[in-house]
Amino acid sequence: MCINFLTVNKQTLQDHFETVVRSPDEWPEEAYQDYAAPIIVATRSGQRAALAASYGMVPRRHIPPDMKHYSTMNARTETIAERPSYADPWQRGLFCLVPMHAYFEPNWETGSAVRWRIGMADDAPFAVAGLYRAWQEEDGSRAFSFTQLTVNADTHPLMKRFHRPEDEKRALVIIPKSSYDDWLTCRNPEQARAYLQTHPAEMMDAAPDPKPVIARVKKETEQEDLNGSLF
Repeated sequence: MCINFLTVNKQTLQDHFETVVRSPDEWPEEAYQDYAAPIIVATRSGQRAALAASYGMVPRRHIPPDMKHYSTMNARTETIAERPSYADPWQRGLFCLVPMHAYFEPNWETGSAVRWRIGMADDAPFAVAGLYRAWQEEDGSRAFSFTQLTVNADTHPLMKRFHRPEDEKRALVIIPKSSYDDWLTCRNPEQARAYLQTHPAEMMDAAPDPKPVIARVKKETEQEDLNGSLF
């Protein structure tokens, strides 16, 4: 599933997503595992607020040293209620939006992985469904992390084109703008499942977008690929 996406800046959060930015922190233009990225949550009064959070529900720094590193960047909606990493936030309704300009998936139609950029047909920023949680850090500070929710996309006209031919096809859950507040304030996990749908293919756009060689080599040096390929 998605291991890389393009974040939005604070101005876009305020203008397009009508969100109060509460974090003084900055974040990079591209997010990978354990990178900071903005998420949108609902305050107790129902307002939208943006926080900086770590990409991956369980940050590597919180994985015990004797345990194998594992990826929690994407959560399967079919099993989210049973998985230890996600069950508590799911049951508590800790739903968030992950705003972005685009995300990337590998296309194998040529016989090898080619990175494709996926976004909206009108090139507008959009938001995908996520879960978040808080962590108490060793220095006493409070930090946040998040994961993105995915659904089966075996029959989706666009998303079925990605990943290896033998692999199940998955898609991020794109939340329509008209449903932002309903998703954020929903506290019933079973009702929340009504939002977990694939997005209409005609409203999306995708095209090859290979990473420049220098950037790709640098990234491969920095980060272990937990999904089997760094396209």
